[in-house]
Amino acid sequence: MAYKAPVRDLTFILSEVLEIDRYTNQPGFQDVSSELAQQILEEAGRFAEEVIAPINNPGDKEGCHWAEGGVVTTPEGWKEAYHQMVEAGWPSLMMDPAYGGQGMPSVIGSAVGQFTAGASAAFSMYPGLTAGAWAGIHANASEEIKQKYLPKMSTGEWTGTMNLTEPHCGTDLGMVRTKAVPNGDGSYSITGQKIWISAGEHDFADNIIHTVLARVEGAVPGIKGLSLFVVPKFLVNEDGSAGERNTLECAGLEHKMGIHGNATAVMQYDGAKGWLIGEEGRGMNNMFVVMNEARLGTGLQGLAIGAAAYQAAVEFAQDRLQGRSLTGPKNPDGPADPIIVHPDVRRMLLEARAFVEGGQAFILWTALQADLEKSEDEAVATRARDYMGLLTPVLKAYLTDKGFHVASLAMQVHGGSGYTEHFPASQYLRDARITMIYEGTNGIQALDLVGRKLPAQGGRAIMSWFAEIDAFVAENGQDENLKPFVDGLADAKKKLQDGTMWMMQNGMANPDNAGAASTDYLNIFGITALAYMWAQMAKVAQAQVDGGSTDPFYANKLMTGRYFVERILPDAGAHLAKLKTGADVLMAMPADQF
Repeated sequence: MAYKAPVRDLTFILSEVLEIDRYTNQPGFQDVSSELAQQILEEAGRFAEEVIAPINNPGDKEGCHWAEGGVVTTPEGWKEAYHQMVEAGWPSLMMDPAYGGQGMPSVIGSAVGQFTAGASAAFSMYPGLTAGAWAGIHANASEEIKQKYLPKMSTGEWTGTMNLTEPHCGTDLGMVRTKAVPNGDGSYSITGQKIWISAGEHDFADNIIHTVLARVEGAVPGIKGLSLFVVPKFLVNEDGSAGERNTLECAGLEHKMGIHGNATAVMQYDGAKGWLIGEEGRGMNNMFVVMNEARLGTGLQGLAIGAAAYQAAVEFAQDRLQGRSLTGPKNPDGPADPIIVHPDVRRMLLEARAFVEGGQAFILWTALQADLEKSEDEAVATRARDYMGLLTPVLKAYLTDKGFHVASLAMQVHGGSGYTEHFPASQYLRDARITMIYEGTNGIQALDLVGRKLPAQGGRAIMSWFAEIDAFVAENGQDENLKPFVDGLADAKKKLQDGTMWMMQNGMANPDNAGAASTDYLNIFGITALAYMWAQMAKVAQAQVDGGSTDPFYANKLMTGRYFVERILPDAGAHLAKLKTGADVLMAMPADQF
């Protein structure tokens, strides 16, 4: 099975649904047009298909190699593919032109990112982690540090990482023990161990720039005592070249269920030289720039793996001959019919497709909000900022849940063949599973949504979100062809509003109620978000059909959307019913009775 980048789907969203040509008055869009976007996506799709996808499965089988002294070698052909990526300029696509980037909007970069992650999730993590570290330095570091590191990180010549987790703490970062001692010259000595560091060591680049969360000696306990540091693998000379080796190394690699081609490192810092990013004690605030970037990237990754798995399942279902159609043979000259004739196989494929295509739109719609945060119109920027805060945990958790679900459906379509390593279904399932865990487990995302994002600014973001959906429903409610989509969206929004009111009334009275309801609430939110995306896509596709278009793309988009409305939207009701049961049944059993 050869991966095919979904160029048409994403150009449809960018050009026809989001209408990016409308944003030429916004920062970063002055030189961007739908024609340019299509050209970029076509080239990026070709690169993903021809350079990245062929190394995905061999890299999964070979994995990364660790040797004494902390030397890590990536799978055969991966270093060469990465160097081709750098030479083609792909890592610099979204980076600030002030530091050697091309300055493309996030919405374009997120489209390209879906191709890279779909072609190889493990490979995509190397430039992905670099982009996250770059963002943290760009947002918070001194100009001196930016000038020293960002230009070569922009091009991808140097890569980056984020170092948070330690053996004794993952989610609870207030327990971080890694220590930073001032050297008296503006630098600090960093000592400690970090685990699960994606792309922590490899043979792609001349330098790896680690962003490390540590506690300055004498700082207060807990979160407020943490600071963020830039700690390069090689110290940087005055001329900008990599110089003396810093006192840090990869102490080993994790043996994982999936993403074998990515080096998940144990990093040991022994008095390594580092420099403060921002102010002391603001480490978590500064790291959240990196983490939010990573959370959006993880949602994208999970969904992109699902998209690739769906493609593989369709190809298998069209080729695999088993049984006869319930309504009579469809392949009378063959010994059996292809399994795509069977209703339950079609159910799995349509469910996968509905999540994939709805999720692709959700990713790009949210990425556009990241671009609009930079708007000079304060009202536009504020709303976009509110949406980014509110929707980041939803996008990360919901799309990784559904990406894994799609990968599982794809394996089921493959049957016994999918459970073997002769077909790609197994790798997609294994690779997708981590996306629900790292960058904050999906349960943590749900708690973040209900505990922090909903009440922020007195609930301003959710009220704005509801108002936007109400306006869409009012504007399009009289169109008979769109009625299923608009009514479905209105019903999902009503259930989300109902769940929000229940959370406000019951979550404050008993915080366990909020915790118990949080995952179901996030699921209603995710369903509503995809319902809004499908309603927007249906509006555009229906207009094309009404205008006489015979392109099957638009008719297929409407059929897939109808599946979402009829077969997936009703799940919101079940989640609302479960949400309202509260915490009693969850908290009643004594811990020692589990």
